[in-house]
Order: sequence, then structure tokens, then C-alpha cells
Amino acid sequence: MGTKERRDREREATRELIMTAARELFVRDGYEAVSMRKIADAIEYSPTAIYVHFADKEALLRAMVSDDFDRLAREFSKLAEIADPIERIRQSGRTYVRFGVQNPNHYRLMFMTAKTPAAQGQEASTDPDCSAFHFLKHAVSEAIAAGRFLPDVTDADLLACTFWATVHGIASLYIVKSKEPWMEWPEIETLITVAGDGVIRGVLRDPSELPLEVKRPVAGPAKHERRSKIVGSK
Repeated sequence: MGTKERRDREREATRELIMTAARELFVRDGYEAVSMRKIADAIEYSPTAIYVHFADKEALLRAMVSDDFDRLAREFSKLAEIADPIERIRQSGRTYVRFGVQNPNHYRLMFMTAKTPAAQGQEASTDPDCSAFHFLKHAVSEAIAAGRFLPDVTDADLLACTFWATVHGIASLYIVKSKEPWMEWPEIETLITVAGDGVIRGVLRDPSELPLEVKRPVAGPAKHERRSKIVGSK
């Protein structure tokens, strides 16, 4: 490895280290309460070292938001080859929830933390063809045009927002509440199937094309899995 390549890798590693620490602090303490010095202290760097990579706190936040939405967009791009729009919608929901659960601090900052107007503008400037919501809306529009939904379901924006609200609810509740002692949360894949597929099934012209079939544990001393056909299975 050459000197320039090594320096580039070290610079990228430092940049990622700064953003990781900043995410944790922004989520925990709020954007306004976090200073560049506080971020520097968290990683035992000097504030001057951070300013080499980011001009100020707002520039740091913009970079984080941009990187996080780019990462989510890359996950969605893997679904583009799914021909069936209903299956594409289903897999979009699963991809979205998995991304949130696997990257809780990223997700909290993207969708559960108030951001500055500049950061909101950075999010809004994301290429519409690559953004998660527009990807979902395109699949919904395609399904509407193909007559896959009920005749009175014609508003692609409304339906895409409904699907998004469903999976956002799953992701955010699982991130925030999954450790509550007063209840036993189901496996995330089970929750996605019952809630996500259930909402899609509710607006399909032919609900039988999407049976809800999940695995769930049987209560009792000898727990084992059985297949539970919730609705519409043949």
C-alpha cells in the first residue's frame, strides 16, 4: 500500500470515528447540547483535529445525514430488479425495518431526531430516484396502474405514506421499546410479516395472493415452533 492510499484510509477511518461519536451524542443529548469539543472529548481527539474534517457542527450533521441516506438508498437499490411491484413493496418494508434495527443510531438521527433546516435541506436534496420513499412510491404507482389494489385506492402518495408509517412504527418501537420488561416482543421478522404484509393485504384487490403465514412459539413448558396460518392461507 502506497503512502497516499494509507493516508486516505486513515483519513476516512478518522472521519467515520468522528461521525459515529457524534451520532451517539446527538441521539443521547440532542443536537443543540452537543459541541465539537464534546465530540472531540468522546474520541480523545483535540477539537482542532475534528475541524480538519468538518468545518463546523452543522457541516458534520449534513455529512452524517447524507451518508446515512446514501447507505439506505444502496440497500433499496438491491431491490430494483424485483419485477412484481407488490413483492417490491413487501421487500422494501423488510429492508427498511432491518436497516433501522441493525443501525439504531443512524435510524434515530435520520427519522427520530429534530434536525437543523440545513440538514433537512440536505435530506430533501437527495436524488429522488435513489431515495427510499420515492422508490416505494414508484412501486406503489406501478401496482395501482396494474390494477393490483382496490378500485378506490388510487392515491400513490397516501398509500406510500401509509406503508412507510407502518414500517417506521415497527422500526422505531423495536428500537425504543424492545427491551421493556413488561412484554415479550416477537421476532422482528414475525412482526414485519403480520403488520407490514397485513396492511398491504388490506388494500389488495385479491387478498388471497398474499396469505399471512408466520411462525410463532407455542406457550407452555415445552416451547416449539408451529406454523400458524393467520388469514387467507390455502
